[in-house]
Amino acid sequence: MIPAMRADHLEYNRGYVFAISLASAFGGLLFGYDWVVIGGAKPFYEQFFNIAGVPALQGWAMSCALIGCIAGALLSGGLSDRFGRKNLLLLSAGLFVAGSLGTGAAGSFTAFVLLRMLGGVGIGLASNLSPMYIAEVTPARVRGRFVALNQLTIVIGILAAQVVNWLVARPVPKGATGAEILASWNGQTGWRWMFWACAVPAAAFFLFMLFAPESPRWLIKRGREARARAVLARVGGGAYADGELVAIRETLARETERSGFRDLLRPGLSRVLTLGIVLAAFQQWCGINVIFNYAQEIFTIAGYGVSDILFNIVITGSVNLVFTFVAISTVDRIGRKPLMLIGAGGLGGIFTLMGLSFFLKLQGLPLLVLVVSAIGCYGMSLAPVTWVVLAEIFPNRIRGAAMSVATFSLWAACFVLTYTFPLLNHALKASGTFWLYAAICVLGFVFIKARLPETKGKSLEQIEHELVG
Repeated sequence: MIPAMRADHLEYNRGYVFAISLASAFGGLLFGYDWVVIGGAKPFYEQFFNIAGVPALQGWAMSCALIGCIAGALLSGGLSDRFGRKNLLLLSAGLFVAGSLGTGAAGSFTAFVLLRMLGGVGIGLASNLSPMYIAEVTPARVRGRFVALNQLTIVIGILAAQVVNWLVARPVPKGATGAEILASWNGQTGWRWMFWACAVPAAAFFLFMLFAPESPRWLIKRGREARARAVLARVGGGAYADGELVAIRETLARETERSGFRDLLRPGLSRVLTLGIVLAAFQQWCGINVIFNYAQEIFTIAGYGVSDILFNIVITGSVNLVFTFVAISTVDRIGRKPLMLIGAGGLGGIFTLMGLSFFLKLQGLPLLVLVVSAIGCYGMSLAPVTWVVLAEIFPNRIRGAAMSVATFSLWAACFVLTYTFPLLNHALKASGTFWLYAAICVLGFVFIKARLPETKGKSLEQIEHELVG
């Protein structure tokens, strides 16, 4: 039996835990930046590559990086279980550097797509491994807020991309034609600098991870208990380290000698894996990410010009940042399940009103208020808490493979969402599209209410015992 509390009541080394969590969470910052920067560059590179007005190519340009994300997510599980969390995070940083520099220098649409995919592999690795690494190095009673730190850096990356896009882009007259945009500095050079800027934090991420320790849970799996104990002792002291070692050994001893993707289909594990897959997919299919990736279209429908759109995008990013702090302060007090229910229910209601606003052809401030409300609701709930839950619910031995599958599900869902939005918007109009997202949110609420257990305040080993046995 795994005890509910071991040494977690002891004081932990806050500075050390924060430093190594922040180093890993830089992967989230790059994930957020790379994911959103394309939305600000969109009006300009579309003219440069002559794909404006072609929904299929517009959707492909926006979603091609997600193919790389899917590949990175699939690779991350097996490779991180073999080579360690730290080494794969270092690889992710290198891919971010190469992808951002290469995308900005692309001279053809084909090169642009391939280099976006390369950067996407880095996103797939980081999005899987950063929260998992943090969950494996932090004490149970504060794990939620530290894993949520990864979401905070994602939001900071999103806001940084939005601010960079706004500052880099020179003013565009309202009603400017495509030819005028193409001939401008924005259409020839500005959009490139939006991508190049990502190389600076990517290099910092690489340097920070060089000095971070390996995950103690991974070290124990590989038989390196002395190194693992040293890391755990620095986190919470000798008594904490001894207690964690006993619990981790116990959970690993119950597993088969070898583990991999086929082990995920075993009774008990398959139920937990299904929970992770559905939650990961729902975080994307709830629809909020189209606001980040297709803000241009949404705000254009609302009656804004290009320069106004870039400023409004900065507003949405600022709101996202503020409400992420709400999540960090509440996830270990209120719990995971209540916040997930708030997110699903709140977004369902807001998207219903957004669809009605588009149907009634409302423009300007009312729609902006609804967009900001949706982002605030998402920022305090589904955005950070989904990653917290995914990092917690999978057993130690197969955590890498299980997180890989769940993250694959997330990025596959994100690809479908991103690629289909221009097509849905064309077929159903904006009103029908957001009503569809509202219906998905209702289904997500029902699933979370019925299937998601509360994991607040429990050790990873205790959660494993309760969910798998």
